[in-house]
Amino acid sequence: MTRSLSVAMRSPSAPYVVPFGVLLAFLGLHAIKPLPDLTDQILRLACMTAVLLVFARPVLDFRMERWAISVLIGVAVFGVWIAPDLLFPAYRQHWIFQNAIAGAARTSLSASGQAHPGVLALRTIRAVIIVPVIEELFWRAWLMRWLISEDFKKIPLGAFTRFSFWAVAVLFASEHGSYWDVGLIAGIVYNWWMIRTKNLGDLILAHAVTNACLCAYVIQAGKWEYWL
Repeated sequence: MTRSLSVAMRSPSAPYVVPFGVLLAFLGLHAIKPLPDLTDQILRLACMTAVLLVFARPVLDFRMERWAISVLIGVAVFGVWIAPDLLFPAYRQHWIFQNAIAGAARTSLSASGQAHPGVLALRTIRAVIIVPVIEELFWRAWLMRWLISEDFKKIPLGAFTRFSFWAVAVLFASEHGSYWDVGLIAGIVYNWWMIRTKNLGDLILAHAVTNACLCAYVIQAGKWEYWL
């Protein structure tokens, strides 16, 4: 068991996959036994940051070639994310979005957490700085290439096949629960931008801008349901 784990950690995929696995582990643990909000946010931020530094540092690349367009794309995806609920207030209550598979549009923060400045600050930092790095490493820097060839290191960033493009878009959508519809659109846009830029830094920036806009909207408008 220990030997198998050691071999897995030395895999070329580990820097891309391990941080995402930790992200999912925290989601699973929270569903089983929620921790107090402040403790939960501190642990998530500390652990995810540490895992990125230990595992992913060799493959991180924050250089940006089209930062202005990346920012605009990030804002546009945010607009797409909230538009259905603004235009049709009961939209998200339909069974196609709230069911046993997709879950419900319900926040994981308690009422006290929603009023705690420290909780809000840590949740925002994680959403804007850590999560975009973890998710872009996994979805578009690794999985889009790995689905083309298990020897993904030989596949350049932004390589395109119909299967890899749509598989990643659909799986990315599924990660977002009852927001799978806008998650699918976001996945399509991010995938397209990776194909156009072939640049991890631009994708991280676009994703970070989307999350920053969403965090600001959640806190300002009290739309806590967006923070699942």
